[in-house]
Amino acid sequence: MPDELNFDGKVAVITGAGGGLGRAHALLFASRGAKVVVNDVGGSLAGEGSDAGPAQSVVDEITALGGEATADTHSIATVEGGRGLIDTATAAYGRLDILVNNAGILRNAAFEDMDEQHLEPVLDVHLRGAFFVTRPAWNVMRAQGGGRIVNTTSGAGLLGAPGFSNYGSAKGGVYGLTRVLAVEGVKYNIKVNAIAPFAATRMLSDSMGEPTEVSDPAALAQMQAIVAALDPSLVSPVVAYLAHEDCPATGEIYTVGGGQVSRFFLARTQGYVGGHTLSLEDVRDHWDDIRDEKDYTVPADTGDESQSVFAAIARGRVT
Repeated sequence: MPDELNFDGKVAVITGAGGGLGRAHALLFASRGAKVVVNDVGGSLAGEGSDAGPAQSVVDEITALGGEATADTHSIATVEGGRGLIDTATAAYGRLDILVNNAGILRNAAFEDMDEQHLEPVLDVHLRGAFFVTRPAWNVMRAQGGGRIVNTTSGAGLLGAPGFSNYGSAKGGVYGLTRVLAVEGVKYNIKVNAIAPFAATRMLSDSMGEPTEVSDPAALAQMQAIVAALDPSLVSPVVAYLAHEDCPATGEIYTVGGGQVSRFFLARTQGYVGGHTLSLEDVRDHWDDIRDEKDYTVPADTGDESQSVFAAIARGRVT
C-alpha cells in the first residue's frame, strides 16, 4: 500500500518484550521493517528469577516471519543494565531510532501492608528502569538528530486504584518523566509520549483473578469476553504510530485497549482569584468556582501555566 506506515531502516528497542504487550509491539514493529532489540529478563510477574528463553522465543518468531531481531537480557533496573541494553542495540545495528519502555512487574498490597519489599522492586523496574534505559538512548538519539520514545504509564498512576500505591507511584512518575522529556526533547527532535494500556496480560490476570475462580457462569462468560476483547495486539498500533516519524504529538498520554483509543490530559479550571486579600473563608466560599470545569484549559508546560496565573493576577480573574 502506498500510504502504509513503515519503519524500514529503523532500529527499535522494546523492554519487557518476551511476552504480553512487549511481544505484540515487537512483532508489529518487525513486520513493518524495523530491526528490533527484544529485551526481557524472563522473570516472574513479581520480578523474581531470570530466563533467556522468552526474549529468544520472540526473536525466533520474528526471524521465522522474515524480520530481523536481537535478544537482550539485561536488567533495566540498574544503570549498568540500561546502558548495556542500548549498547546491544548500537553494537548490533549501529543506531537507535525508537525506544519503547514497556517492562513491568506487579507486587500489589493494601497500603497498610506496603513495605519496601513491595515498593522498591516496582520503582526499580517501572520508573528507574525507564530512566536508566532512556538516558543512554537519549544520548544516542541526540547525536543522530532525533528519535522517538514511548513510555508505559497506567490508569492506576493517573487515576488511582486500591492496592496499587507502589505501582501507581511508579506509573505517576513515568507520566512526569514523559512530560519533562517531551519539553527537553523539542530542540533535539526527540518526541516522547506514553500509553496507558488495557490488555489481557499477566498483570490483568493477576488483578482480575483467574477465570477458574469465578463460579457464576454469566460472570465467567463476561470475564472471558473481556479478556478476548483485550488482545495485546490491539494496543501496539498506537505505540507504533507514536513511534513513527509522521506522528506530530509529544508529551501526550493515550489510553488504549480493545481497539479503542483516547487521549488523557491534565487540565486546569478557570478557578477564582481573590488577589492579595485571599483568605481561608474565600477558598471555602468560592469552592464551587475553583472546581468548576467549564472552559478548562490544558497547559502545554509549566511556562504556559505560569502565563495563565500571571494574566489572571493582572486582570483580577482567571482566564
